Amino acid sequence: MIRFENVSVRYEEDAGPTLRNVNLTVPEGELVLLVGPSGVGKSTLLGAVSGLVPHFTGGTLTGRVTVDGRDTRTHPPRELADLVGTVGQDPSAHFVTDTVEDELAYGMESLGLAPGVMRRRVEETLDLLGLAELRDRPIATLSGGQRQRVAIGSVLTPHPKVLVLDEPTSALDPSAAEDVLAVLQRLVHDLGTTVLLAEHRLERVVQYADQVLLLPEAVMGPPAEIMSISPVHPPVVALGRLASWDPLPLTVRDARRRAAPLKQRLEGRVPAGLLPHPARNPAPPAFEARRSGGSAPVSGSEDAPAPRGPGRSPGFGKGRGGGILPFLRRRTRPAAPDPTPTPLVLVEGLGVRRGRVEALRRVDLRVAPGETVALMGRNGAGKSTLLSTLVGMIEPTGGTVRVAGRAPHSTAPRELIRQVGLVPQEPRDLLYAETVGAECAAADADAGAVDGTCRALVEELLPGVADDTHPRDLSEGQRLALALAVVLSGRPPLLLLDEPTRGLDYAAKARLVARLRSLAAEGHAIVLATHDVELAAELAHRVVIIADGEVVADGPTAEVVVSSPAFSPQVAKILAPQPWLTVEQVEAAL
Repeated sequence: MIRFENVSVRYEEDAGPTLRNVNLTVPEGELVLLVGPSGVGKSTLLGAVSGLVPHFTGGTLTGRVTVDGRDTRTHPPRELADLVGTVGQDPSAHFVTDTVEDELAYGMESLGLAPGVMRRRVEETLDLLGLAELRDRPIATLSGGQRQRVAIGSVLTPHPKVLVLDEPTSALDPSAAEDVLAVLQRLVHDLGTTVLLAEHRLERVVQYADQVLLLPEAVMGPPAEIMSISPVHPPVVALGRLASWDPLPLTVRDARRRAAPLKQRLEGRVPAGLLPHPARNPAPPAFEARRSGGSAPVSGSEDAPAPRGPGRSPGFGKGRGGGILPFLRRRTRPAAPDPTPTPLVLVEGLGVRRGRVEALRRVDLRVAPGETVALMGRNGAGKSTLLSTLVGMIEPTGGTVRVAGRAPHSTAPRELIRQVGLVPQEPRDLLYAETVGAECAAADADAGAVDGTCRALVEELLPGVADDTHPRDLSEGQRLALALAVVLSGRPPLLLLDEPTRGLDYAAKARLVARLRSLAAEGHAIVLATHDVELAAELAHRVVIIADGEVVADGPTAEVVVSSPAFSPQVAKILAPQPWLTVEQVEAAL
């Protein structure tokens, strides 16, 4: 179905090719997972299949790429639209209509399908992806995860033979990600659809793959075989390597069947840095898990972006730099913060109404200096609304919000920015300069920081990004690293992060965790909205779960995530009921 013959891609401003001499064949009806560090050319390879490379992105493609016999060099994307469906790293860049139902129908309308066929496929896709309740919603009012599902649905309705998906689950909660991946598997098995998928959260995807393609080496093979040599791999594989399991497990179920000897070795040991029960720390609210029908008010939090300038729609990111780095490092969980400090964030009885929707209800939240809190919950639960409220972008309709003693919505931006920094879900919202170097220089000037502060942070988080690179030419992970560096240059006492690991490989995420831990140790409070359960397990002191605008759980990470099948990390599932959350804890104990 897809054939690469000695394919290389080089962009004019790059020192070397992004892809070099790639030769591979993808049979019809296979799900192929692309893996590799950030910036090695995964998006470029996907773009070569859809025709976006080089027709849209520019650059020089040598060799030959054919899809069902069509040469993508001589067939631009419009001539491949009936054959290839594409969702890039930024779903919002693909939308051409205003509402969910119209967007699902647009691709079929462009291909001239009959109205009856269009109606049936729209209904099927609404049900498959859990979008039925959103059918009449304006796309602009959807959360990031809901937009991602709409973007995926819009390429499913025309029934293409090939699906090209770049980070398709990056903004989805765990349950929604499983639903989307189950749909893709059904298309592969039942309809013979060929799927090429690039994803950094391998713990979600690797068990669904028929083949795995490792870049930049361009080696393809069975998942277990490639995972045994890949520098990027999920926690279940890392644990299998640590325990010398052969063959390596790819699923929690397989790992649990082999875990008995390891659990015996760990019996009676306590994970390093395990956080105390909340009774020892009166700053956060006491742990509470409420089922539906509960009435007691509880605490919570969510996300919101504060643009520095006009954004761009980059489409597919171009691969850049970045060598292969080991992601597994000995790390201990952060020490719990001082149990008595005055809270930096104080939210009491918060209510927010957006139009006819009650986005937040009776939310209480306290965050102390030096504390890291992870906000979790399904897409559209209210996490981003809470973050927007904390940064002053949304005015509460009820209750009180105080950040460093100030009401954010009524505080002058120049004063508030010294207290709060936000990295939005779409990092391009913060980026407006023409080059990475100019962006960093502007960030240092805005923050009053020493020249070179922002640039040093970029190099620490994601090495190999050149100063003269345009931000729109960066991959999603590289743009995120740049946006993080811009905000961190000001060292705000309160740091808000919305999906901070989208597009980051395991090595880049490890560097981010190290930087955030050092900030927390220096007294900075961190609130992050995330669907990355492994990040929450590794970094957060507390986890707050939000559902339908209300907090349903708030307590120490070990207690909240282990009690939830949806939000539990892989190691916790494998070694339950023992209290281990991360591979690093197990490695330290052994």
